[in-house]
Amino acid sequence: MTNARKAEIARLIESGDWIHVAGSRKTIKEHEYYPIVADLLDLNEVQALKDFRHHIVTNRLQHSLNVSYYNYRLCRLLRLDAESAARAGLLHDLYDYDTKRYTSGVHGLRHSAYHPMVALERAESIVPINDRERDMIVKHMWPVTPARPKYAETYVLTFVDKYCAVIEFLLPQPRRLHSWIKKRRSERKEKRREKAMMRSLNIS
Repeated sequence: MTNARKAEIARLIESGDWIHVAGSRKTIKEHEYYPIVADLLDLNEVQALKDFRHHIVTNRLQHSLNVSYYNYRLCRLLRLDAESAARAGLLHDLYDYDTKRYTSGVHGLRHSAYHPMVALERAESIVPINDRERDMIVKHMWPVTPARPKYAETYVLTFVDKYCAVIEFLLPQPRRLHSWIKKRRSERKEKRREKAMMRSLNIS
């Protein structure tokens, strides 16, 4: 991949531009995939996912679009229900809370088990959901969560979700990832300095 392409992907992710799929040269509006999910992309609940950071370097809408597109392509290749795969992929992370804030609190369920249920409940409240889509949304964290997928499409989604998480980490410009790592190191150093200062004050 050229440096220019890496820079373009980084720009798209930074701007929250969901018209492009990470790792693909295609504009989804020019693809047969788009009419299947166009109604979902128009929903305020789906567009609001742009406001949530996801996988450090992207946002939740961009991730959901990535999963939806690749889930569609792979299910179509395998002669499965590609349309349901596309729609479920776009809705699989339709939860409206900050992941980091949730995981830092005390809750009865881990985020990995809780957010698929929230996503399904929200999806069912705004659009009709078929059985395959329901299974894909609520079980997409398998095998992290114990409930086994009922349909082949769900197994595909669990793979695609993890694949997309990897490409979302790796495709942005290395400089951007380096900047994040540098910031985290600086924060840790600052915390260590504060602790050392507190210890010295207690000793004196």
